[in-house]
Amino acid sequence: MSSAEFNTLLLSNADFLKPFAITLTKDAESAKDLYQETMFRAISNQEKYLAGTNIRAWLYTIMRNIFINNYRRKSKQHLCFDNSGNEFLLNSHQAIIGNHAESGLRVKDIQMAVHHLPNIFKKPFLLFLDGFKYFEIADMLNEPLGTIKSRIHFARKMLKAQVAHH
Repeated sequence: MSSAEFNTLLLSNADFLKPFAITLTKDAESAKDLYQETMFRAISNQEKYLAGTNIRAWLYTIMRNIFINNYRRKSKQHLCFDNSGNEFLLNSHQAIIGNHAESGLRVKDIQMAVHHLPNIFKKPFLLFLDGFKYFEIADMLNEPLGTIKSRIHFARKMLKAQVAHH
C-alpha cells in the first residue's frame, strides 16, 4: 500500500477517534492532543498496518494505548504546587522522618481499648479486622446482619472515644 493510499484510508476512517478521545480524556484540549498523537503514531507506523485489516480497530488500539501510557506516566509523577511567590514545583517524595515511639504508643493504646471492649462488640469487631465480611461474621456468630453491622459501628465509636481520652 502506498503512502498516499494509506493517508486517504487513514483520513477517511479517523473521524470516530475524536468522540472516543473526548470519552477517554473528559477534556476537549486533552482530547485534541490525544487525537493528534494517535494520528502521528499511525502515520509513523504505517508499515505496521496490514492492508485489508480493520483500520478503525488499529487506530482505536493506538489511541487506547497512548491514553493508558499517558495515564500511567502521570500517575507516577508525584508533584505538588507550592503556592508561594514563584510557584515552584516540589517533589512530594521528600524524606519524612516518622516518630516510631509515638506511633508504637498509639498502637498499644488502641490494642488496650480493643481488649477492654465488651465481648458482644469485641468479637465481631476483631473478625472484621481480620478481613471477614459482615455477612460472614453474621453467619459465624449466628446473628442477624444488621446486628453485626451495628455492633461493629458501636465498637468503632467506643474505640474512638477511648483513644481520644488518652
